[in-house]
Amino acid sequence: MDMDVSPALLADRVLQTRQGQTVQEVQINVLKKAMDMQELASAALLNAVAGDLPLASGGAVGTQVNTLA
Repeated sequence: MDMDVSPALLADRVLQTRQGQTVQEVQINVLKKAMDMQELASAALLNAVAGDLPLASGGAVGTQVNTLA
């Protein structure tokens, strides 16, 4: 079996590998940015919902600890 590899073929394979790595890096960066945006949106939503809520004024439930979930 002849294992001769042309320099052009080898250079092409190296270039394809580097391009593939670049594409993966870009995809990871896009994913990280999307996750950061989701984190900010989630935090904003939770902050809007979890504002200062008053304790119940009477009864056995909710007068000592705010149990709203």
